[in-house]
Amino acid sequence: MTLFTYCRLFHLLKVKGTKASVFQNITEIKHGTGYNVHLKRCQGSVDNKGLQDRQKRQMLRGLPKQKPITGVKQVIVVASGKGGVGKSTTAVNLALGLMAIDQSKSVGLLDADVYGPSIPKLMNLKGHPELSDDNRMIPLINYGVPCMSMGFLVEDASPVVWRGLMVMSAIERLLRQVEWGSLDYLVVDMPPGTGDVQLSITQNIPIAGAVIVSTPQDVALLDARRGAEMFKKVNVPVLGLVQNMSVFQCPNCHYQTHIFGSNGARQLAETIRVRFLGKMVKSII
Repeated sequence: MTLFTYCRLFHLLKVKGTKASVFQNITEIKHGTGYNVHLKRCQGSVDNKGLQDRQKRQMLRGLPKQKPITGVKQVIVVASGKGGVGKSTTAVNLALGLMAIDQSKSVGLLDADVYGPSIPKLMNLKGHPELSDDNRMIPLINYGVPCMSMGFLVEDASPVVWRGLMVMSAIERLLRQVEWGSLDYLVVDMPPGTGDVQLSITQNIPIAGAVIVSTPQDVALLDARRGAEMFKKVNVPVLGLVQNMSVFQCPNCHYQTHIFGSNGARQLAETIRVRFLGKMVKSII
């Protein structure tokens, strides 16, 4: 018994001069041929599911195998779809917060923003990393947190004017050629956007989860949603959303002003069904 779909039968029926049968959901039994030809209407949902499965299998063929970072138990990435929303500040606070909650845990901080490294300034660190006996970079440490950043490898005012291949080579070095020792958590400050660096990191190392940072205004929330959807597509759990610059609090009268709107990230978290982790208040001292 041979099954034909309409798309495959169209030419055959046209040659036989029976075009009308294309639009009929019937069974034609041909005598003397020894088989039945069943005309069945294509089921769109079944075909779409099969196509998605084939595309997924093809994509997986070319992906590199994930390899853990030596000595690191869990990796948490802090990301955003847009720059300037406080992603690096959140990454630093997350690393320090994890240590404050449980001082027995060791936490490291990796700055993966090659073009605009901020961790050296936020962690008050300067200098160049030394090399271990096996030619691996030794992180600089402050507040008990070992840190590695492209900012340690270039001068403060020097722009990183690199093409994609050089950037990917630098990311590979930051991932694989750093002597982290033994870490319970490695917090990775990701660059803004959903480009090559994000894909390379998520495809090369196992990631425990991603924290998305956004400000309350609509434009930032649109990009934050894109970032969250990217992590879902590469099978990285989204741990939740953090809203930065939620409110400005006057240092004198403590009056609070929602400069960029309020509860935007909370509403987005409900829409995409992830946890809302909290909000940060801006005040001037």
